[in-house]
Amino acid sequence: MKHTHRPGLLPRTPEDPAAPLSPGTHTITVPHGSARVALRYHVAGSGPVCLAHSGGPGIGWEYLRMPGLEDSLTMVYVEPVGTGGSGRLPDPRDYTVATYARFLHAVVQHLNVPRFALLGPSHGGFVAQRYALDHPAQVTALVLYDTSPVADEEFWSAAVTAMERFVKKHVEDHPEVADYAAALTTRLGLLDDDGATAVLRTLMPA
Repeated sequence: MKHTHRPGLLPRTPEDPAAPLSPGTHTITVPHGSARVALRYHVAGSGPVCLAHSGGPGIGWEYLRMPGLEDSLTMVYVEPVGTGGSGRLPDPRDYTVATYARFLHAVVQHLNVPRFALLGPSHGGFVAQRYALDHPAQVTALVLYDTSPVADEEFWSAAVTAMERFVKKHVEDHPEVADYAAALTTRLGLLDDDGATAVLRTLMPA
């Protein structure tokens, strides 16, 4: 039976090491230096396993819910470290693509699935590419969209130019877009959670 409505939040699942792929919300603990950090993931659907790593970084996982894929795949939506119900790293400088990929691997090890598909949009695509390079034998398919193999100065320059075009095109009818280009270049790592959330909410309509 096909889904005909927007899916809601998944139920919390009792922690059962024997059922890491049972439908619902799961939390594991991942060692990170001397700390132990909670990492949350969500399971829905049935069939071969596909892990999905959300974008951002810092954007909640809920927008990734894909009922069409859940009809034929067991979707595992990872709630990245530092986001939502997952724990935070003691040192903000540790939020690197390599760290996200290592936390993703902790989920893979917990699930105990030898091979799986991996899906990554935007920043999740950076993480998925790094994971596939580090663990090529485990990834049966790599699905990337709205992402890039690099995020260098040329990449960001092109993004800012595109945003400036967007602002110019829409600012007359939508004055609120005037701050979009400035928001895009804001260094989120220098802000607290509320400040970073405000910037991301400013940008998301674009």
